[in-house]
Amino acid sequence: MAAKPHVIEGPYLRDVLDQPRTIRDTAIALETSNELNQFAQDLSPQKYQRIVLTGMGGSFHILNPLYLKLVELGFPVVMAETSELIYFTPQLLNDRTLLVVVSQSGRSAEIVRLLLERNGERPTILGVTNDVTSPLAEKSDILAVIKAGPEASVSCKTTTGSLAALAWIADGISGTNLEHTKSDLDQAALAVEKYLTHWRTHVEALGKELKNVHHLFVAGRGSSLAATGIGGMIMKEAAHFHSEGLGSAALRHGPFEMLSKDCFVIVLAGDPHVELLHRGLVDDACKTGAKAVLVGTETEFPAFRLPAVRKELRPIIEMIPLQMVSLALAAIAGREAGKFERIGKVTSSE
Repeated sequence: MAAKPHVIEGPYLRDVLDQPRTIRDTAIALETSNELNQFAQDLSPQKYQRIVLTGMGGSFHILNPLYLKLVELGFPVVMAETSELIYFTPQLLNDRTLLVVVSQSGRSAEIVRLLLERNGERPTILGVTNDVTSPLAEKSDILAVIKAGPEASVSCKTTTGSLAALAWIADGISGTNLEHTKSDLDQAALAVEKYLTHWRTHVEALGKELKNVHHLFVAGRGSSLAATGIGGMIMKEAAHFHSEGLGSAALRHGPFEMLSKDCFVIVLAGDPHVELLHRGLVDDACKTGAKAVLVGTETEFPAFRLPAVRKELRPIIEMIPLQMVSLALAAIAGREAGKFERIGKVTSSE
């Protein structure tokens, strides 16, 4: 590895390696969350006028799989970034709204304003957070607590923990036997654990592939948009590296024009019915001179090879190779991975 060990083996890596424990502990906590489980199982498309899903940053992106599941089940649902919800679409909220709020800290500036400074009819609030003392936890009618514990910097284990909680909620709403969900999450935790056993090999291999790369794109569709959005963010946060996360189709609508030999394109294979499209995107990107790889169960590159899990839990797994990329990029730059220089763990200003 090009960097000294302390550049990689710091607080961010320790949080990355703590993800299997986080997933398991979150599943145990959710299993005994009787009020949450009963609420999810009783939810029907007729119960509320609409469901609004909201969060900021990564906490917004990870709502995408739940959004797709609710649409599939026939629920009237919208996604709205909290800042936009406060200032431009507050009409979405009334006493016939279920508001699902995700925030790892539960105390980001926009979340606090939404919860404490809002006037008008109050929606029912389902909160997902890592902090039971936060304003979000205190103001929620129903609470899903993730068990990530303290997190040093860039969100990683709070992301996978929140994805686990949202998958649990989605299964409860869809009528899935939650004992099976618990077992599936345990298997997902084991898959992440096995992958992370080889973290050093993955980072070293990625470092060789990413050398002389100046621009990174992460693309996907459907539930994979959770990982593309966060993937674009964490490269900037953890490695101060220019990156963009976007839909696979959106990559062809403009950004494709800038692809060249200093670009690296990561395409998430996603659901089987779109994987062929994604393989074509990888091929076309390579023809421009850019490096492009597919992330999935059958890819040739070990660092991008995902273990097979139930599709509803795949967004959890998709995050892990992207975290390895962020570590590799930090190593190339000689920068301590995940060290904040301009922002803090909790965004306290709007």
